[in-house]
Amino acid sequence: MDLAYGPVPSRRLHKSLGINTIPPTTCPYACVYCQLGPTTTSGTDRREFHSPDEIAAAVRERLDAVRSAGESVDYLSIVPDGEPTLDANLGGTIDRLQDFDVDVAVISNGSLLADPEVRADLARADWVSIKVDAGTATTWRQVDRPNGRLDFEAIQRGKEAFAADFDGTLTTETMLVDGVNDEAHHLDATVDRVAAIDPDTAYIAVPTRPPDEDWVDPATEAALARAYSIFDERLDTVEYLIGAEGPAFAATGDIRADLLGVTAVHPMREADVREMLDRDDADWAVVEDLIASGALLEREYGGTTYYLRAIQTE
Repeated sequence: MDLAYGPVPSRRLHKSLGINTIPPTTCPYACVYCQLGPTTTSGTDRREFHSPDEIAAAVRERLDAVRSAGESVDYLSIVPDGEPTLDANLGGTIDRLQDFDVDVAVISNGSLLADPEVRADLARADWVSIKVDAGTATTWRQVDRPNGRLDFEAIQRGKEAFAADFDGTLTTETMLVDGVNDEAHHLDATVDRVAAIDPDTAYIAVPTRPPDEDWVDPATEAALARAYSIFDERLDTVEYLIGAEGPAFAATGDIRADLLGVTAVHPMREADVREMLDRDDADWAVVEDLIASGALLEREYGGTTYYLRAIQTE
């Protein structure tokens, strides 16, 4: 496997050069929605996979090639085909990557954060994402299918401890599966866990690539509107990750593109949509056309009408 690849476009991390430090599907979880397929190596013990020097050399080579081509890189992103905190060299690798004067990001499921050494290693990064798919142990086991050695409450305490000490940018990601963790009582419990972490941004996501289990479907757009409303009441910043990249709140001069760009990030209330249309001297026919084409959806929740971009799947 290539240790360094990209850069790839990312709404969260802009131009992100990916770093693959873990062999495929080596993970303490076997999430029902995993796009990589069944977990082949389930465990919680950390070990060495690649030396920090080996990874740094691969990143340097890739960075040189990218920059020679006139491209820029915003983040060095450790987002492997397995859980990155299983790497016993994670802290040393992050330290080496800091030498390149590019911010370092790590996307983790947070499953090992009960371990103080894991928290210390991960805290060396500049930007961290951790997963919060459920508010109860029962739902957690249904969605994430953890290794039997893991304890839900211990992991939550570890996430909270990490958040309290981390000086960088912290985000959470909640993946919603239709009929499993997307009902109001599930979301109320989950947002309690996310609020205790108090991330800079809480992302709500759905599976957009073929999942491990063929019965898995993404939460519906109605459920997404419900989730956004519940999360938004408790958290400072909530955004979608639903497979549709677009410029959030960017004014491009194309009202259709602008409207789809915003609603790819979070739903808009009718009053906000009308205000955007007024700023561009556009009328409601724009919304009707987008709804008729299936690009924009109208959903009701809590007595409020929301407009959101249709989920894009691969």
